[in-house]
Amino acid sequence: MTLNDFVFACPVCRGELEELGADSLHCSVDDLTFGFEAGIWRFLPPERATALAQFRQEYETVRRSEGRGSDDPAFYRALPFVRGNGTRMNADDTEMNQQISQNKKIGKKSDKSAQSLMKNSWKERARRYERLVGQVVTPFEQSWQRPLKILDLGAGNGWLSNRLAARGHVVAAVDLGVNEWDGLGAHRHYETDIVCVQAEFDKLPLAAGQVDLAIFNASLHYAVDVAVTLGEAVRVLRPGGWVVVVDTAVYQHPASGQQMVAEREAAFLQRYGFASNALPSENFLTPARLNQLAAALRLRWRKIETVPTWRRWIRRAKVALRRQREPAQFPIIIFATEGTEVLEG
Repeated sequence: MTLNDFVFACPVCRGELEELGADSLHCSVDDLTFGFEAGIWRFLPPERATALAQFRQEYETVRRSEGRGSDDPAFYRALPFVRGNGTRMNADDTEMNQQISQNKKIGKKSDKSAQSLMKNSWKERARRYERLVGQVVTPFEQSWQRPLKILDLGAGNGWLSNRLAARGHVVAAVDLGVNEWDGLGAHRHYETDIVCVQAEFDKLPLAAGQVDLAIFNASLHYAVDVAVTLGEAVRVLRPGGWVVVVDTAVYQHPASGQQMVAEREAAFLQRYGFASNALPSENFLTPARLNQLAAALRLRWRKIETVPTWRRWIRRAKVALRRQREPAQFPIIIFATEGTEVLEG
């Protein structure tokens, strides 16, 4: 079934879907019907919605606590460039979350510290977005000379989808969350045309071979098995397409990432009463894991640094002097199939 230039398929069997009406698609093989509600295609089967309920509830609890969202459409349209009191932090910035939780012990100073951390978080997000556009999106635009078909995987409130659609591309925003303040429902604030899809990354409701760029937007670390999740994104790529990973922590040593996870879970348990680990996610990447994934899926990969070398060295020196664990890096990771050119930045 083709809608808005995307060819939908059953997320269970990957078979063709029959159009029952303007707002309904049906899979005769699995006897499943998928509806279009409030501007969002709902491709989450009932049993998967039940299995993911705890994860979704805890995720939204954390984000509510952080003061997510705004009543002003201009807030969403400006993302990731947000200033002043409207600044919000992305819940995927786990180290920031951890620091804010620790700052609660300080008392009155914690609000000011949290605001500063949040502002810095969006500043970093904006810089990585500009790097993504400059080193990934623009070269693709110049190479293909046509609107690109892009998946925003982990779209959240759709800020990246909005930015890419404004550049003239055909974009599908994919996420589990559908609320109007932090999920796909926030599409109502945008003036661009975005295809909103509630679905799992491991079971994309799309036919194979149709996407130019599949961008994991601060989301690949939630995968229970990155090889499965990455493989599904590769399945829907057309020849010459890329899978791009943005805002997922990369550590040189697995022990550093494991320590980060333990620290985050302890901080969340103290602050929220749960560790926020309903899914046994991989949580981070390492060069060794990236090599393993590339070998298993017959891919090539490279990274684009988003922080100047001198800044990375200064930070490493500071944590070494303080005897802290290795800091996370957040490069842009590009995966391409063998034989596909990976442009150098």
